[in-house]
Amino acid sequence: MSTIDKKHYWHLIDFALSEDLDIIGDITTDSTIKENATSTARLIAKEDGVICGLQIFDEVFHYLDKSLKCDYFFKDGDIVRKGDLVAKIDGNLRAILKGERTALNFIQRLSGISSFAHKLVNLVANTKTEILDTRKTTPGYRYLEKYAVKTGGASNHRIGLFDMFLIKDNHIAGAGGVVEAVNRAVNYRKENGIIAKIEIEVPDLQSFRIALDTVVDIIMLDNMTNEQIEECIKLNNGSKKIEVSGNLTYERVKELSSFGVDYLSLGALTHSVKSLDLSLLVD
Repeated sequence: MSTIDKKHYWHLIDFALSEDLDIIGDITTDSTIKENATSTARLIAKEDGVICGLQIFDEVFHYLDKSLKCDYFFKDGDIVRKGDLVAKIDGNLRAILKGERTALNFIQRLSGISSFAHKLVNLVANTKTEILDTRKTTPGYRYLEKYAVKTGGASNHRIGLFDMFLIKDNHIAGAGGVVEAVNRAVNYRKENGIIAKIEIEVPDLQSFRIALDTVVDIIMLDNMTNEQIEECIKLNNGSKKIEVSGNLTYERVKELSSFGVDYLSLGALTHSVKSLDLSLLVD
């Protein structure tokens, strides 16, 4: 997901501004700022990171006042340094102040995700390992957060339940075993003319050996020890793509990439990031 369609965030902007303004409006701004007052506001980076969400930042202000003039000195995916002037907004001061927090909430969150993704990608540089996200996203914000992951240089695992088969422990239990679950997925794919890869999650070596003899495209090693992972890679001998997930700390990512795994998937990319510190200052 290298771009983000307006349809995936316009309703979020509408909802977020409604949360702030309700039907009454901004009583502080409306009482202290003259209706026709104008000014310039500057978006400043308060720490180093990868900027993401400028398009949405822009849309928040133009939702409130189409006449606002927004100038940008960086684009999504660029590295910003502490003190950098990222953007400038000129126009009606009331509109700027009413959109300030909503615009910052979007861009700080997305920039936090892209910054963390960038750090993880740098950790596995010069290896075959690819960093993936998961479906552990904020409800309603999935497209935005997965866009931020891509902006930071990592990759999207799958968007939802519709674009890839991922057979997990509960599917295996419900189907009656690894082979049964895989066969049902294969038959369903064929009968419905679906073009999608099949991945299966396994927790131990015994399950891995069984999965290795099926036609799955990817085997996910879930919460395995380093020793178990190395044994699986040896048994696999390059026949399947190998993904590792579960208990992937920042420190462990570099170590596992040296094992030659194809993918490392981290829910922390979207569920545990710190927002990038950005500030909007009015002149």
